[in-house]
Amino acid sequence: MTGTGADDFLTAFLRRSGLAAADETPAYTALAGGVSSDIWRAELRTGPVCVKRALPKLKVKADWFAPIERNAFEVAWMETANALEPGIAPKVLAHDAGLGVFAMAYLDPAGHPTWKDELRAGRADPAFARRVGERLKRVHAGTANDAAAAERFRTDETFYAIRLEPYLIATGRAHPDLAPRLEALAATTAANREALVHGDVSPKNILVAGTQPVFLDAECAWYGDPAFDLAFCLNHLLLKCLWTPSAADGFLACFDALRAGYAPAPAVEKRAATLLPALFLARVDGKSPVEYVTAEPERDRVRRAARPMIETPPGRLDGVRQAWERELRS
Repeated sequence: MTGTGADDFLTAFLRRSGLAAADETPAYTALAGGVSSDIWRAELRTGPVCVKRALPKLKVKADWFAPIERNAFEVAWMETANALEPGIAPKVLAHDAGLGVFAMAYLDPAGHPTWKDELRAGRADPAFARRVGERLKRVHAGTANDAAAAERFRTDETFYAIRLEPYLIATGRAHPDLAPRLEALAATTAANREALVHGDVSPKNILVAGTQPVFLDAECAWYGDPAFDLAFCLNHLLLKCLWTPSAADGFLACFDALRAGYAPAPAVEKRAATLLPALFLARVDGKSPVEYVTAEPERDRVRRAARPMIETPPGRLDGVRQAWERELRS
């Protein structure tokens, strides 16, 4: 990448922040990331760091825009979460809110594989899944009814733009008969302001650091409904049963372990169990479909399981898992 405009932009940021010396010109390697940001490994004299820049238009087929200011809230989530649970996220090293860019500690993939890669390989570890639930609950519990956190993470418009609209409202456009229920679910979720929400608790955004999970990509951070985080992560464990069918029983065991580690209060569990079928359907018919469920018969299996539960929500998360297990075994 040497000599590109991106290089110049990044080098200026790193020099200005003091991470790079005035006479230092780092080398950059683009890293695979999500759809919403560009990410680089920067080689500094002091060692590598990771630099992330938010994009105004997300890298998906549909038109999907979001303000780059979300980058500042990602930094704030990482700082808040690390204060509650040291090591739950990479350390933030520098940040320029105006440019939507920050630097954080670089965690070598050789020692920090993503949970998604582990699951893809069929390595379903319920003990690790339980720790994901425990760590997630630590952030939610540590910020519950916190007026300062509620004020700091007043990101309702951004959360709507990159979560509620593309997942719930867009799915309603694909299923018009379900649209009123999905719109009501979006409104109910938006109205619950109880704790600091990560917003993208996905296996691709969780590193496996020995026995502990490390959370990445918190640019959807929002003070709102903790049930969203719980449902969002559990959703991936259900979907992975179609990606690696041989490990489906292990993934369902991870579902149970994560829920047990989180130990949701009854009201949170009920909201999560209502959200989960909608998020499940969204990953085949919303704006951000998962890349590994593409065959129409598999997409139809998701629809057959999800639609009845959107029409008549289950009261508990194990009801969602059981309905999906019946579909898998049919």
